Amino acid sequence: MDQGSLLALDVKRVYLLLGSNLGPREKLLKDAIRLIEENIGAVHAQSAVYETAAWGLTDQPGFLNMALEVATSLPADQLMRRILEIEESLGRVRSLRWGARLIDIDVIFYGEDVIHLVDLLEVPHTEMHRRKFVLIPLAEINPTLIHPVLKQTIRQLLDDLKDPLEVKRTSLCL
Repeated sequence: MDQGSLLALDVKRVYLLLGSNLGPREKLLKDAIRLIEENIGAVHAQSAVYETAAWGLTDQPGFLNMALEVATSLPADQLMRRILEIEESLGRVRSLRWGARLIDIDVIFYGEDVIHLVDLLEVPHTEMHRRKFVLIPLAEINPTLIHPVLKQTIRQLLDDLKDPLEVKRTSLCL
């Protein structure tokens, strides 16, 4: 097997959720996508942009959210470190859990892997199956994707979800 074939085997399909509820939200999402392509890998699919009320701490502005499918050869720990660098470069300051933020980039899936890197990364994202604002954009780009722990498709998880949060598709094109 040549080196190109070996490299192709190391490429993971990663699903990310982007969110912003402060500042120029649309621009921040666009900038995040550009930086992801420059520093992580090619974006193979992206959902529409959705407007959602804040989850967790609800006394804050609404979010713009979207999902991306990205092909990357980065190991999971390096992927997360690059994501943190991208968030920081776009002005993210981590101060309050579920608080308002300029940009948030969550790793929802890293291939079919189950990952527990203490204080760095938990994949699949531990709360994703309970959040409509995650499942709706994911279902748009890959409804048959199977959760590696729950063994259900994204469509099944969404169909079974009881989350009352309103998630509205916007007309924004990024």
